[in-house]
Amino acid sequence: MILQRYFVVGGIEGKIFLGLVAGICLLIVGLNMFVPETSAFHVPTYVVALMGKYLCYATLALALDLVWGYCGILSLGHGAFFALGGYAMGMYLMRQIGTRGVYGNPELPDFMVFLNWSELPWYWYGFDWFPFAFFMMLFMPGLLAFVFGWLTFRSRVTGVYFSIMSQAMTYAMMLAFFRNDMGFGGNNGLTDFKDILGFNIQTDGTRLVLFLLSGLLLILCYLVSKFIVTSTYGKVLVAIRDAESRTRFLGYRVPNYKILVFTISACMAGLAGALYVPQVGIINPSEFSPANSIEAVVWVAVGGRGTLIGAALGGIVVNFLKTIFTTGFLAPYWLFALGGLFIFVTLVMPKGILGTLYSLKNMSFDKSKTPRVPQPAE
Repeated sequence: MILQRYFVVGGIEGKIFLGLVAGICLLIVGLNMFVPETSAFHVPTYVVALMGKYLCYATLALALDLVWGYCGILSLGHGAFFALGGYAMGMYLMRQIGTRGVYGNPELPDFMVFLNWSELPWYWYGFDWFPFAFFMMLFMPGLLAFVFGWLTFRSRVTGVYFSIMSQAMTYAMMLAFFRNDMGFGGNNGLTDFKDILGFNIQTDGTRLVLFLLSGLLLILCYLVSKFIVTSTYGKVLVAIRDAESRTRFLGYRVPNYKILVFTISACMAGLAGALYVPQVGIINPSEFSPANSIEAVVWVAVGGRGTLIGAALGGIVVNFLKTIFTTGFLAPYWLFALGGLFIFVTLVMPKGILGTLYSLKNMSFDKSKTPRVPQPAE
């Protein structure tokens, strides 16, 4: 009752989605912990970490769908918010290494010692304390989104122009983080993590907890997103998507609505990136690559833009296919498969997988409600 009071689950589809996410997460944990390794039903720890990565990608797709599917903001820079959250987590994890690093320096990470840094940069202070690091996982992506949104939305930059500018933003971030003098590890990034909150990051138990937290984050982000899009504020976002000029003429401050939802979406992406890093064990500037942001758009398009659930589904399905195609003899053909999938969805299922299913469901419902026309007597 409390959940239904403060959050809109979203009908039977939302309940099924939440139930599936929670059920599958618990099932995977059970199969890992209680099923012997010799059994065919045992889920290895590396698969748990891989599924956790999929859930982080699903959260990123959900965050992107919130702004693209419901406000018409096609962002090609959401990978930057994802990476910033990851770097905030990476900086915390690097500060936990202490004297266990290669050079044994209690203050400086190994890459700083290697590059002859004499002291810790001021912007690394506080990252040895998790509450501060958690705050930065939200604050840094949110601040970047707020500033970028303030400059673009108040200048009425929309459509493809905004998309190009957001792509340029993440590309500029990538180039900046590649520099060794930035103090973020340069090309190699941050890696060789040891502990998180005092727990060994390599143990099976820690991996399972991180996986469950990834599932919990996806559920919470869905609930928050559903609450937003079903509220009065969400109705205005849809109006901006469908007729921005008319909405502005009606007296709504369109830039403020856009800035707020863009900032919320960036914070969600940042948290997804923060949980992604300890599960993959590294964060480097390649996460800022514009190709990653474009790929996230493909996830949303494949799953179904403007459905939330479809976006998360697309993030999981496409990345599962990527895992298959990037191993073995299929590896050279992944980009062809991804492009072909996007073209197929655009031409055959322009509403995505879930959007097409919704359309078919509505068509069958309308046919069942069509009144029968009486035939004349013979």
